[in-house]
Amino acid sequence: MTIVDTPERRQLRELTRAFVTKEVLPHLADWERAGEVPRSLHRTAAEIGLLGVGFPESVGGSGGDLLDSIVVTEEIIRSGGSSGLIAALFTHGIALPHMVAAAGRRTGGSLGGRPAGSPSPTDDDLVDRYVRPTLAGTLIGALAITEPDGGSDVAAIRTTARRDGDHYLVNGSKTYITSGIRADFVTTAVCTDFPGSGELSLLVIEKGTPGFTVGRRLEKLGWHCSDTAELSFVDVRVPVANRIGAENTGFLAIMQQFAAERLSLATQAYATAQRCVELATRWCRDRSTFGRPLASRQLVRHRLAELHTRAEAARAYVHEVATRVAAGEPVVTEVAMAKNVAVAACDHVVDAALQLHGGFGYLRDAEVERHYRDARILGIGGGTTEIMNEIIAKGMGL
Repeated sequence: MTIVDTPERRQLRELTRAFVTKEVLPHLADWERAGEVPRSLHRTAAEIGLLGVGFPESVGGSGGDLLDSIVVTEEIIRSGGSSGLIAALFTHGIALPHMVAAAGRRTGGSLGGRPAGSPSPTDDDLVDRYVRPTLAGTLIGALAITEPDGGSDVAAIRTTARRDGDHYLVNGSKTYITSGIRADFVTTAVCTDFPGSGELSLLVIEKGTPGFTVGRRLEKLGWHCSDTAELSFVDVRVPVANRIGAENTGFLAIMQQFAAERLSLATQAYATAQRCVELATRWCRDRSTFGRPLASRQLVRHRLAELHTRAEAARAYVHEVATRVAAGEPVVTEVAMAKNVAVAACDHVVDAALQLHGGFGYLRDAEVERHYRDARILGIGGGTTEIMNEIIAKGMGL
């Protein structure tokens, strides 16, 4: 089962392709060297309706659902963009959903297909203050969960938030925060009990708040155009009005959004694989050795056929699982499998595609070289391959 290719989604693909061709490709190499994308790119993407895809119009989005978001992600990479660009431009995809979901609970339902739960009287205000401006491209948000002494164990978070009247006093640190350098606000996971208790809440903390320090820019193997930072909180006073949902509901809120994040990463993985197959096929048709095109050799043709098969199979499975998630099915195990399948396909394909490019594939000027570097994070972000395997094993009853 693949995502239904409606006339609206075909138009969305065309819009995305035109955006990448005009606004991204002429500048992507410069952004890679600069270590970030410009804020103006957010505004441009918002103006044409791309930034808000997957978010309901009631909160300032462009409408659509998870499947439409996948279409955009896929087409950006297939058009010559990168997963690093996705991380930089669409960080709000992990920074905003908790606020949107909490606001949706106040109506007794959900927004954008997200689960319902307990309301907070301040959630509508958070939508107005953070969600709408971000989807309009005027603010940039980030999500801060990971800490220096812990990775995938969300329940072990040690950054604390102690209630002090109408404020929380926040102390702790976060690391590997995507868009942490540029973000105007950070949706931050904090422990509202003793450190490591698992009693978590989500607070929106604005840059410039006294005691909130954005640390050094982290240099990475890939995703060079996506800025990454360390964050520090020392007695940071955050208004209770900046809490998302009810106190101590943060862990569930984080877990409920993992499916969309993991499917986005899975999409980036299979789309990167598809793009690398296209690049390798084009190279092998144009490149001649010993008087013959590389593609004229059976070994090369069969290698390309195998890479194409892997990429297309991963795409089909991710689409099937995403369709079930969009329909509201609880498919936690299948989401983990989809991520691992897509990442494995991507790892295999990008390595083989670079090899087929020979020495040129090792040069920074080669697009396949960027994909090779960028792909490595996909089996780490959103839950490592090993964590996904643990989820799968539990789904098997092991």
